[in-house]
Amino acid sequence: MDCWSPSLNVDQEFAKLLNRMHPPRVTVDNITDRKATLIKVDSANKRGSLLEVVQVLTDLNILIRKAYISSDGEWFMDVFHVTDQFGNKLREDNVADRIQQSLGPRGCSFRSLRGSVGVQSAMEHTTIELTGRDRPGLLSEIFAVLSDLKCNIVAAEIWTHNSRMASIVYITDYETKRPVENPDRLAKIKHLLVSILKGDKDKHGAQTAVSLGSTHTQRRLHQLMYADRDYDTDGSDSDLSKRFSSGKPLVTVENCSEKGYTVVNIRCRDRLKLLFDVVCTLTDMQYVVFHATIIAEGLDASQEFYIRHTDGCPISSEAERQRVIHCLEAAIKRRISEGVRLDLSGEDRVGLLSDVTRVFRENGLSVTRAEVTTRGSQAVNTFYVMDSSGNQVKSETIEAVRSEIGESLLTVKEDAMLMVNNSNTNSQPTGRFSLSHLFRTRSEKFLYTLGLISSCSEVA
Repeated sequence: MDCWSPSLNVDQEFAKLLNRMHPPRVTVDNITDRKATLIKVDSANKRGSLLEVVQVLTDLNILIRKAYISSDGEWFMDVFHVTDQFGNKLREDNVADRIQQSLGPRGCSFRSLRGSVGVQSAMEHTTIELTGRDRPGLLSEIFAVLSDLKCNIVAAEIWTHNSRMASIVYITDYETKRPVENPDRLAKIKHLLVSILKGDKDKHGAQTAVSLGSTHTQRRLHQLMYADRDYDTDGSDSDLSKRFSSGKPLVTVENCSEKGYTVVNIRCRDRLKLLFDVVCTLTDMQYVVFHATIIAEGLDASQEFYIRHTDGCPISSEAERQRVIHCLEAAIKRRISEGVRLDLSGEDRVGLLSDVTRVFRENGLSVTRAEVTTRGSQAVNTFYVMDSSGNQVKSETIEAVRSEIGESLLTVKEDAMLMVNNSNTNSQPTGRFSLSHLFRTRSEKFLYTLGLISSCSEVA
């Protein structure tokens, strides 16, 4: 249900006027902080401003180490302490320009986020959105159908979580290299893909959509998985102490009655794009962030948000509180890459993905996440795989797959972020102060006050 009133056009014109009167100011400071670049953003406040800024930083693969956010009133003021993926200060000269464009009158407003977000242009391809029940070999079947229909896969991203799968695939016609626009052909593609997604166990949950519109891939994937209710849980993981000690995200939601806010606290392992994933979900759930503090040091991240619903009210029921907790946990876990990372790089051709994923399936591998891109005539693809039972893959299986596909084409690779985190952990003297230790101590105290553990030492 659309919550916007008939006065939306008036609101849009007023927002444009504010932008002209108070254009956004973005400054990049490489001097103040010895270890990070400071990005300061001041602009007239509008709904979705925080998401737009964080989305720009995410698209540039920038790590947010600290952030202080305030948008209570008519003004939006943020300070981000950021680095590149390897912990170095930024050298990008266009960061300020990119953020200013996103917040300016020509930037993508929040209203465009309700359907498809206008970052990934679809003028040169057709977009296919898929959601359904995940199962071994599903991706292989999808790519095989598209290959048989003479569709060239230009790019794709696939997420799996909680036995659900969401995917966005960009295709062109193999012969013309243009978008597939014929209605009969599009209807056939949709019919065959829906049949595959339904299988024997998902008669009602499978969904397929075909469009020529624009989209921001990862933003849209969050929307698809949220709509598919991948956050549903059976409650078997409700013990907070066990959840924290096992490395899973710890999310608490409480009302601050004297200020009229709901306070959301998140503690979890830090990773690239974590803040983006959380803000996406809060936005999709129709919450507005008024204040926030973000701290990420070492392996751990701590995020605190002061939010209200778009109607101006804090969370008002236990059911709503639990739903926010489950949705945020799902948003954090969706992007966590489980399994062995395999990078495929080589000459692109029709049927390449179909052949590669068929070899995965025949060797008992299941794809948990995938990113497919095309750079000129080269295919540059990343797959995360586990065995069909959800266990880690044996090394001999990986070598058999590489031997069949081509050892020069398919390589095993470790994530750069994982390597950096391990390096930071190993090089840290045990006697030095650590913010990650502080986060663990605070969480232990929090669990202790709730009576979930008998002493702080129970959480290592």
